[in-house]
Amino acid sequence: MPKQVDHRERREAIARALWRVVEQHGVAHLTMREVAQEAGISLGQLQHYFTSREAMLSFAMDFAAEQTSLRVDQGLQELGDQPHPRDVLRVMLTEMLPLHADARATSRMSAAYVLEALHDSTVHARAREGITQGRALVEQLVRQAMADGYIQPDRDPVTETNLLLALTGFTTLIELDVIEPQDVLTAVDEYLDRLFTTSVPPRPAPAATEQST
Repeated sequence: MPKQVDHRERREAIARALWRVVEQHGVAHLTMREVAQEAGISLGQLQHYFTSREAMLSFAMDFAAEQTSLRVDQGLQELGDQPHPRDVLRVMLTEMLPLHADARATSRMSAAYVLEALHDSTVHARAREGITQGRALVEQLVRQAMADGYIQPDRDPVTETNLLLALTGFTTLIELDVIEPQDVLTAVDEYLDRLFTTSVPPRPAPAATEQST
């Protein structure tokens, strides 16, 4: 019997080939022909799965986001049950930074996608939606940590969320060898330590009881 082709697996292989093109040669070389060559297939085969460069790029970006989510989930599992919210945010932030090979590939893919979004309204809308959802998740975690007493109640959750996401701006400094990855982790940890003032939320004071007379 002829071998069954796993279409999802083939599309993922093409996406990874696209990542390699971006990582090795930059977004300027991101053509369907270049990706097909990197994937070891013909242009016609690639077009069987993706009818346009935009469709190929969108799938590759979605796949990159999925892989980042899987790495975050794995990191959270390693924290065990009921992890401290500081550790949860640290995992989320560090997996968005190019600190290892997989994260580096997806980070560069994200950078290429942002460049594309600046000149394509459809890509812009998709990219904005994904980033907005990610930001909302971080803000939800910050608000919950405040409600649970891990963060001082006088902090502004919107501002703190923006500052946390600003830490992902270290990506450029890492990629251009301006600072070392360990220095980035030190800065991330320092900021999280300043944000989270307690390791355990304060317990409510016991209710006053009437003295018997």
